[in-house]
Amino acid sequence: MTETPALPALWPAPLADGTVHATVTVPGSKSVTNRALVLAALAAEPGWVRRPLRSRDSQLMADALRAMGVGIEETVSSSSAGDGAGGEAWRVIPAALHGPTTVDVGNAGTVMRFLPPVATLADGDIRFDGDPRSYERPLGQVISALRTLGARIDDDGRGALPMTVLGGGALEGGTVEIDAGNSSQFVSALLLSAPRFNQGVEVRHVGGNLPSMPHIRMTVEMLRAAGAQVDTPEAGGEKDVWRVTPGALLGRDMVVEPDLSNAQPFLAAALITGGTVTVPDWPRRTTQPGDALRRIFTEMGGSCELTDAGLVFTGTGKIHGIDVDLSEVGELTPGIAAVAALADSESVLRGVAHLRLHETDRLAALTKEINGLGGDVTETADGLRIRPRQMRGGVFHTYDDHRMATAGAVIGLAVEGVQIENVATTAKTLPDFPKMWTDMLAGDADGSGVPGAGAGA
Repeated sequence: MTETPALPALWPAPLADGTVHATVTVPGSKSVTNRALVLAALAAEPGWVRRPLRSRDSQLMADALRAMGVGIEETVSSSSAGDGAGGEAWRVIPAALHGPTTVDVGNAGTVMRFLPPVATLADGDIRFDGDPRSYERPLGQVISALRTLGARIDDDGRGALPMTVLGGGALEGGTVEIDAGNSSQFVSALLLSAPRFNQGVEVRHVGGNLPSMPHIRMTVEMLRAAGAQVDTPEAGGEKDVWRVTPGALLGRDMVVEPDLSNAQPFLAAALITGGTVTVPDWPRRTTQPGDALRRIFTEMGGSCELTDAGLVFTGTGKIHGIDVDLSEVGELTPGIAAVAALADSESVLRGVAHLRLHETDRLAALTKEINGLGGDVTETADGLRIRPRQMRGGVFHTYDDHRMATAGAVIGLAVEGVQIENVATTAKTLPDFPKMWTDMLAGDADGSGVPGAGAGA
């Protein structure tokens, strides 16, 4: 990744001095990129990941797979699929996985959860370590499930990082029960590697409500696209049970969609200022949770249209409060909370208790930071109640959480004097966010300031 200028410890969030009118090219989806890398690494033949996201999380995933023996060549090429998906591409060359090595997960949930099952297939020990916050994030369900399926893991009884997977070159697999109430990634982690397990896997969720179901659907669709046989509840199977049959994965030519959740702050800018933002290449059909923004932001006062140019979103400058269940799209909560703090009526965001276990405790962090600017946010058992108030400038802390940083920038559009602490944390999934933000406000309609789907910094 190319060097970018150092950002100030406190970044002055730009105040919008008029309506926003811009086209914003959003980089590729982190969720799709990291799943595609895992599936390509486990395939029986080389494959391509086109338009990948280049960010801290995706680089951590690529570096971890390389450390286990996978070849990943970064190239610029044309697409053999005839879909115009040329440009930045990663050629993934599967190889016999091996250790000993150490994997740095950073604070990436996909890396810390998706790769331990992969490591069970390696010949040798794979140690997993990461940022201090990664030690606090839930991983015990994945560890215990892998042990049930035949893995040997040394975690000193913590049920968390750091830990070492004692790879034996294969995993028996079979049936396992898991409580994925804290993260849908627990289910996805087991499904992604399951075609390589001797017996495949049958995963049974035995907890309460399962959050972020769109991400599990994304995993299933991508597995099927790679040639796996997956039986799901949606296909008439048992409720909260997924079965993956053992078999070879095919090397595919996978094109990464734009990250729709990362489009959120830019759409919010149109909503808040009464302007128009166009996001090119918005898919007409997708499993990404961010697609829900079309409905949610329309209910909050905007309008949108899918055109040949992409998604065209227009605001009126009026923002309405909303009562909404975000259990399936919890990652959108910080941005929605930021918009709701500027609305003309109360909002209630429900179904997101699991956000207390994300990059930070997002419910506590949003409450503290919005209230610190004069807002009125109250935590509920499973979400937030937000009553609009006149807000003032001040420091908006991010807690090393990329979505907190973009939420602060959204508030800063309408509140003068907001300063974002550590805006550089946006590099986790959205490289060059500060430049993208200022280019949008300047009406950069060609996206020249944006690292296009993986082709920039």
